[in-house]
Amino acid sequence: MNRQQLAHILRSACRIADDEDVLVIGSQSILGSFDETLLPARATASIEADIAFLDDPERAKADKVEGAIGEMSSFHANNGYYAEGIHIETAILPEGWRDRLVHWDLQSSRPAEPRFLEPHDLAVSKLIAARDKDREFVGALIEAKLVSVPTLIDRTKLIPDEHALRRERSLQHLQRYAD
Repeated sequence: MNRQQLAHILRSACRIADDEDVLVIGSQSILGSFDETLLPARATASIEADIAFLDDPERAKADKVEGAIGEMSSFHANNGYYAEGIHIETAILPEGWRDRLVHWDLQSSRPAEPRFLEPHDLAVSKLIAARDKDREFVGALIEAKLVSVPTLIDRTKLIPDEHALRRERSLQHLQRYAD
């Protein structure tokens, strides 16, 4: 996925939900900080964008987006990419993540006012998820020097205690890059 495709998803999602305050949570959140030409191929391989709304406690907006432009929709069939409507709590994030959100002011994204996870917060959420594809994504960002291992370690330590086991496993994984 590239920035223009993501902007298309964001415009569509915001119209469907009638809400401009959208957050990209998944791997495509990296496009908020870096143009796709600066990213390793493994960082832009996904054809889905995880979309959440900052004010969606009942997940109604996410469900509307999922139904209209989600996987297997006509939007997906016509464009080759899609949105997955999710709730913010889907991702396990380091404390303070909201204060570090990245804002995107591309005219091509109007009417959306998109926000993106800061790259280190995104990488930590991927490490916490602990899927192979997520670890590969983080490894690609580290290898491309787009994220710093010491900062990833510091942010991983900010994962809430209720996820202590996942936090410790992620810290162990990061030690491979720190040594």
